[in-house]
Amino acid sequence: MKKTVLLLLALLLLSTPAYAAAPLSGDDIPVSAPSAVLMEKTTGNVLYEKNAYDRLQPASVTKVMTMLLVAEAIADGSLRTDETITASARAAGMGGSQIWLEEGETMSVGEMLKCVTVVSANDCCLALAEHMAGSEEAFVARMNRRAEELGLTDTHFVSCSGLTDSPEHYSCAHDLAVISRELISYDFIKEYTTIWMDSIRGGEFGLSNTNKLIYHYPGATGLKTGFTTEAMYCLAATAERDGVEYIAVVLHAPTSADRFESAKTLLSHGFATWTLVSPTGVGALPPVYVTLGAEETVQPVLPEGSCVLVEKGGAASLEYEVSLPDRVAAPVAQGQQLGTLSMYSGDHLLQTVPLLAGCEVPRLTLWQRVWRLAASLV
Repeated sequence: MKKTVLLLLALLLLSTPAYAAAPLSGDDIPVSAPSAVLMEKTTGNVLYEKNAYDRLQPASVTKVMTMLLVAEAIADGSLRTDETITASARAAGMGGSQIWLEEGETMSVGEMLKCVTVVSANDCCLALAEHMAGSEEAFVARMNRRAEELGLTDTHFVSCSGLTDSPEHYSCAHDLAVISRELISYDFIKEYTTIWMDSIRGGEFGLSNTNKLIYHYPGATGLKTGFTTEAMYCLAATAERDGVEYIAVVLHAPTSADRFESAKTLLSHGFATWTLVSPTGVGALPPVYVTLGAEETVQPVLPEGSCVLVEKGGAASLEYEVSLPDRVAAPVAQGQQLGTLSMYSGDHLLQTVPLLAGCEVPRLTLWQRVWRLAASLV
C-alpha cells in the first residue's frame, strides 16, 4: 500500500519542493516583523512563516528581481559586466538612494550592479533596466513575466527599483524568498552582495553596504535592504555555513534594528536546527532491464546534488524506499526518469527525488535484433 501511495504522490512531489517539516507558526520564534519567511536554498524547504503571503509594499527589496534578470542575462551571455551603460536624463533624475549619476555619464554593467547591491542605487537600477529593455516599462513587464514563470501569485511590480507609492506594486515574504533563492543560484552575484565597503569613479565616491549583516553576521552572503515610509523596514537576508544556505525575508519591520534582529533570529534558528543530508545510506541501486535496448540494462542514478533537510541528529534515523520498474522500453535517454527514491523519518515522508537513467540506451535496429536472436540460438 505504501508503494502505491508513493507512486500517486510522486508527480506532485517531484515538481515542487518537499517540506522537511511543516513550517513553524509565527508564535514559535520571536520575530517582531509582521511578515517573515525562512527558506533553505538547496531544497526550497520553508522552515518558518509568519503572514508569509500578505501582499505588502517591498520597497527596495524589489531589486532582487531586477538583480535576478541582470544575473540571468550575464549568465546567458546577452549582457556583459564590462559593457558600458550611458545614463539617461530620467536615470539621473531618480530620487531616494542613489550615486548621483549625471546625464550622459558612462559606467560598466558590473559597476552599476555593484551600486545596486551595495547602496541600493535607484539611478543605476533604472539605467540597467533601460539598457536591457529600452525602457523601465518594458523591463517591469519582464519582471512580471519572470514572477509568473516562478509561479508567484502574490507579486506584481510597477517599478524596477521599488520607489513607488502605487498599490499595484506589491509582493510577499514567500515570493521574495523564492526570487532570492533564484538569484543566489548564480554564485557570481555574491561577488557584489558580500561587499562591505568599496568605491567607484576611481575611488572618488565611497560605497558602504546598507545590509549591516554583511559585517556583523558570520556567513552572511547578502542580499537586499529596503525602506519607504509605507513599506517600513524590509530585508531579504542570506547566509551560508558548512554548505547550507538560508534565506530570511522580513517585511514591514518597525525599525531598522528590528529587521536585522528578526533576520538574524531566523537565520540562526536554521543553522542551529537543520542540516542537509545526502541519501548515501540507500546503497547500490539495482539496474533496470531495457527491452530491445542496445544494452541489456541501464543504471539508475540520483540527480546531482540530491539531498534532504533534516533536524540535526536525525540523519541516522533516515529510511529509504526505492521504487523502480522491472524493465523499460528502449530507447532510453540519459537523464530520463526511471523511478523514485523516497526518504522517511519513521512514517513521515521527508522528500521524494527522481531516479534517472545514468546513460543513453538506443533501441536495437532490425539487423541488430536479427544478429542478437541468431547469437542466442548458437
